[in-house]
Amino acid sequence: MSTIPTKIPIINFEPFIKGDITQQQAIANQIYQACHEIGFMYLKNPGISATLLDQIFSRTKQFFDLPLAVKNQLAWSDEISNRGYVGIERERLAPDKPGDLKEAFNVGKEVNPDGRNLEDKSSLILNQWPTGQDDFRQIVLEFYQACTEAANRICQAFAIALHLPESFFLDRHTHQNHTLRLLHYPRLNQAPKLGQIRAGEHSDYGSFTLLFQDEVGGLEVCTAQGEWITAPYIPGTIIVNTGDLMQRWTNHVFCSTPHRVLIRSDEQVQRSRYSIAFFCHPNDDTEISCLESCKEPNHPPLYPPISAGDYLLSRLQVSYSQ
Repeated sequence: MSTIPTKIPIINFEPFIKGDITQQQAIANQIYQACHEIGFMYLKNPGISATLLDQIFSRTKQFFDLPLAVKNQLAWSDEISNRGYVGIERERLAPDKPGDLKEAFNVGKEVNPDGRNLEDKSSLILNQWPTGQDDFRQIVLEFYQACTEAANRICQAFAIALHLPESFFLDRHTHQNHTLRLLHYPRLNQAPKLGQIRAGEHSDYGSFTLLFQDEVGGLEVCTAQGEWITAPYIPGTIIVNTGDLMQRWTNHVFCSTPHRVLIRSDEQVQRSRYSIAFFCHPNDDTEISCLESCKEPNHPPLYPPISAGDYLLSRLQVSYSQ
């Protein structure tokens, strides 16, 4: 494991993908340390094509260049779908601050409308797509699948790191209730409102997040000591951070770390920032309760059990409340 000045570890994930059990255990140990100490890490060689990554960023920029009226046709306003367009200031990640200076487009697992399982609530929610943008849809779904495969490998690494059966987390993410979020932080042409930034201080809701960002920067992470440190773009890596449900599952052995996206004071404020987040979430009916290996007589469970679906809904209701 190596580090950068931001104190966020850089871990080469390739030995976990291609190596034997000894190499996998060594990488899992590094991941354990990163998730326990700061909750953030950079993964090199996560198994996602660089060409596909270039394509998804290109299509992301093209989507956000569409007229606002077109994007608003794809907006979601209910409290459960979490799919479609989210306009600037619509989301408030820090509930006591003004709305975030960003826009987003959310995609979930693609469902065949004619083959939905009426007993599976997630299968009743359909993605929304701009008309005449078949190439956009194809690339987004291809990237969603690539992220799902990378997330499955990370699930295995987490299980090994926590001395669980290798399939423990995999078995609880089989419904692919993940959200792929394309993000655009537009250039600022006027002064923000008091306390307003590009993305308010928050922690992520699910198991863990894969984050792909461009070179514009602005992401900051809060350490356990309360220090805000930068998480810059590093070519050839993705950022992985653990979320609230993983923190609850592990009784704070893995931490869900607050982070934010600031408005930079240099020339970068005049540039649009793009990033792509893949939020990994367990099956909705998964009970999130303290793992046996993460509690001790002097460290009892910190949270009562809760279903993954109920927790996600409660957090979305706060973020999008008016």
